[in-house]
Amino acid sequence: MNIFRAKLTFVVLVLALLFAACGGGEEKPPSRWDKAQEESTKKVEEKKESPKKAGDKPLAGGEFNKFFPKNVSGYDIVPSQEKEGFALHKVKKDGKDVAELSINDVVSNPAAADKYKKSTAKIGGYPADDMGIATSILVADRFQVKVISKGPSLAKPDRETWLQKFDLSGLAALN
Repeated sequence: MNIFRAKLTFVVLVLALLFAACGGGEEKPPSRWDKAQEESTKKVEEKKESPKKAGDKPLAGGEFNKFFPKNVSGYDIVPSQEKEGFALHKVKKDGKDVAELSINDVVSNPAAADKYKKSTAKIGGYPADDMGIATSILVADRFQVKVISKGPSLAKPDRETWLQKFDLSGLAALN
């Protein structure tokens, strides 16, 4: 009888330890560390889904100049800066800067294009983003076209109008 009791005690003890090791049947809510790990893993997976293509190099900034607005009544549009993958023009009215217009090739920085994936707003058929004094769109998943206000005279609707003055279809054809 003592042997039977000892074996029964041993089996009960093993089952209790096994039950405790499995968490006792209770599911714990995820900790803040679990959530942080999940978010980090998700970001890494998103980067893997949109890898930079080998051999893709940003276009020369000079290639973008022909797509900027031209001859807008009451404004002077002055080329200001050009470098690999980027061109900037300033918009002047009565000699004062009122806006900056830019085209940025994001081929070497795919993360810059990620914010447009979640965008529900569109301008000219392209996903848009508004950042207070700046409004931008992503053309052909590669070219960020941006208008930045340099004063109170250029509001969000004005920036949207300026974005549509670019030759967006010509720019999209560069891709």
